[in-house]
Amino acid sequence: MKQTASTCCYCGVGCGVLIDHDGEKIHTVSGDPAHPANLGRLCSKGSTLHLTGDLAARAHYPELRLGKSLARARVDWDGALSHAAEVFARTIDEHGPDSVAFYISGQLLTEDYYSFNKLARTLIGTNNIDSNSRLCMSSAVVGYKRSLGADAPPCSYTDIEQSQCLLIAGSNMAWAHPVLFRRLEAAKAEQPDKRIIVIDPRRTDTCEIADLHLALRPGTDVALFHGLLHLLIEQRQIDHAFIAAHTDGFEALQSLVERYTPALVAAECGISEADLHLAASWIGDTQSFLSLWCMGLNQSSAGSAKNNALINLHLATGQIGKVGSGPFSLTGQPNAMGGRETGSLSNLLPGHRDAANPEHRREVAIYWGVDNLPEQPGLSAVDLFEAVRAGRIKALWVACTNPAQSMPNQQLIHEALATCPFVIVQEAFTTTETCSYADLLLPAASWGEKEGTVTNSERRISHVRPAIGAPGEARADWSIVCDFARRLERRLLPGRPSQFAFYSPAELFDEYKGLTRGRDLDYSGLSHALIDRLGPQQWPFNASTEQGTERLYTDGRFATANGRAQFIAEHLTELKETTDSDYPLLLNTGRLRDQWHGMSRTGTAAQLFGHVELAQLAMHPDDLAARDLQDGQLIRVSSRRGELVLPVLAEPAQRPGQVFLPMHWGDRFLKGLGCNVLTQNGYDPLSKQPELKQSGVQVTPVQLPWESFLLIEGDVQRHFAALRRLGERFDYLGMGLIGRERPALVMRTAAATAPSAALLAEIDSLCSLDDASTMRYDDPASGVSKRIRLSEGRITALRLSGETLARDWLRSLWQSADTDASLHRWFLAPVSAPPGADVGRPDKTVCNCMNVSESRICAGIERGMQLDQLKQEFGCGTQCGSCVPEIKRMISNAAVPA
Repeated sequence: MKQTASTCCYCGVGCGVLIDHDGEKIHTVSGDPAHPANLGRLCSKGSTLHLTGDLAARAHYPELRLGKSLARARVDWDGALSHAAEVFARTIDEHGPDSVAFYISGQLLTEDYYSFNKLARTLIGTNNIDSNSRLCMSSAVVGYKRSLGADAPPCSYTDIEQSQCLLIAGSNMAWAHPVLFRRLEAAKAEQPDKRIIVIDPRRTDTCEIADLHLALRPGTDVALFHGLLHLLIEQRQIDHAFIAAHTDGFEALQSLVERYTPALVAAECGISEADLHLAASWIGDTQSFLSLWCMGLNQSSAGSAKNNALINLHLATGQIGKVGSGPFSLTGQPNAMGGRETGSLSNLLPGHRDAANPEHRREVAIYWGVDNLPEQPGLSAVDLFEAVRAGRIKALWVACTNPAQSMPNQQLIHEALATCPFVIVQEAFTTTETCSYADLLLPAASWGEKEGTVTNSERRISHVRPAIGAPGEARADWSIVCDFARRLERRLLPGRPSQFAFYSPAELFDEYKGLTRGRDLDYSGLSHALIDRLGPQQWPFNASTEQGTERLYTDGRFATANGRAQFIAEHLTELKETTDSDYPLLLNTGRLRDQWHGMSRTGTAAQLFGHVELAQLAMHPDDLAARDLQDGQLIRVSSRRGELVLPVLAEPAQRPGQVFLPMHWGDRFLKGLGCNVLTQNGYDPLSKQPELKQSGVQVTPVQLPWESFLLIEGDVQRHFAALRRLGERFDYLGMGLIGRERPALVMRTAAATAPSAALLAEIDSLCSLDDASTMRYDDPASGVSKRIRLSEGRITALRLSGETLARDWLRSLWQSADTDASLHRWFLAPVSAPPGADVGRPDKTVCNCMNVSESRICAGIERGMQLDQLKQEFGCGTQCGSCVPEIKRMISNAAVPA
């Protein structure tokens, strides 16, 4: 066994991981105690990295489709990239450079990003290159640049521990950035007087640590921040000396916030005046004030205004450039920061330069040795796919991202991909929704197989190291891009020396870092070898630096032209879409604890479905009662763009009038194009970041009396693909995985009428439920059909159709591997369980790290155990700690008399 130190591929915390492997297979992972981001901690997702990446879900070889109606066929790399270069060259010749586009990803490494940028800007001559970071952090980019002059989060993770007052806005940090939340929990335990304010319409697990939860009305963040500033000014708790010495524009902002009185703000935001006063007093009285935020602020049609209104509070109080203080955006993807640094948004250039700035274009053109760079502004994500749909983009290259799941208004995205003449998808997983539209599929290396660098939320650059080789013929992303670019050069610029003669990621890094020299992010002093010697480093880190920079703006000088920070005075912006009588509920989207993004990776690990198995819409019990709905009932949720059928979940933490749907469920797991068929593609006018958080919806009951439940273990990916295709014939389809030692696929379906016997027979054939080891029952008159396959007396597959009373009991028998033959006679009976059997709903996993179920924790609580005792006896909450807020709630709820 060998051990390789690398970096986690999930969120922007940038945790260090130690990979245990034998050179061919990754066996386990653990947190790297030497990495300053996580100090050995990992969340439930990071700690199961070795269980993801099922080889059956991976892309192994290039595949090419020569006609839209044809299936793809395997080709070699030479044929694949030569064909791609020919199509791109022909498209550029006939329609110009802006007829092609690239849509890339915050999960790429910095070296991958740089190769794509250089390809698009120098060789092709287009700014049509955007990233899924547009959906994630572009409003934070605008906020930082407008206020502070540069896209540079000024803080470090150590500020979380050292701050006396933290404000968490629009972030379920406990689930989205759990390792940082653990650091916050530990700091709060050591410093009970540390004040924590959480701003979120929902009561999430993050709120469990809050001293004050401001459950504001969605979209009113700007009014709230202006109201806080109004009170800080009124109470004389602002830093006039800092304002005078280091800022501009305060007078205009002061005039604007005069009208944001406590009464007006409380009414607008739906909070109490007392809570508003309390929050302002804590911010004004503290010696160190830190704000943390994420998608709740960014994914908004007013995202830029929200970011700047929050940064205004730091400038007004002088709480920036100090220990424990500053505005700190929490990045969503592992290398969204690296993408911003390399210019991987359509409006940016490498080194935090702007594509619209002639001087910036000139600097980069000189460095790259070309005459000029394209002046035409590039298309951001929403507009890019609209241009594809309208036929203006003729060739689209998608890399390491899944727009057919993650983009808003999915109906339009699928139409765009279906009509585009040539789509390249460069991807590690063939199971993503976007892969089905690939005319050319290029297999990419994935986590544990590739080398390069990533930058985390605190500007810390880590070296990502490979442990094993990629499967089949999969290649590193930068290698694919450079090989293609050399072929395109020969077609477009014959005889010219190649600009893409890179043969290692270190060569790309060394060329790129020169574009940061003298800029705010200067890390021209770094190299892969230096990071290996010193460990992960924060930029700036220039040639004369001996260590990274922990905190920015400590001297009060900012990255603006005059060195002074800018106050931004903007009124509350109206929502792009509001509720009305047709769509009276407001839909919010967000994360689950154990899943990540579109589930291309986490969706291959059955263990990560233990906490939440299938997609469901969370709704306040009062809203359920008003519609005569029951918890778990199938409903139809519809917006102005599309609709879904799925179960409803009674959730008291929801505010009445609002519903919540996790962002992860795409068309692969949930029929109907997934959760983003509902969301809107309106966006912030400055950042172009879509409004994914607020959409008007209606919820109505749906009558689907015929239901079916299927469970099959083994060969999960093959069964998944085949059954998902057949699932399209039902009115409702929900798919997921269960199990740890024996992963299995579960599929729930429902329909208005019983399906044909032929369809059920096809399902049985796929699942080997038609052989001699299968118990059968059929009642065609009532539409009831059952199949249970046994192996050595144990259930290995089952299908209950038309009547599913025994579903939970049979599932529990499968889970326990029970082989009691005396139970077999009950398997096909129309009962929920045999007499005397105590079987309730499926027992969810509360602690994924230690495999501790809800029932075990409840049994311990009934015995009088508190949190520390539960930890000691069961191990729950002792690893990543993500389950601790839920366990605390369970203990608290048990203490309340029924």
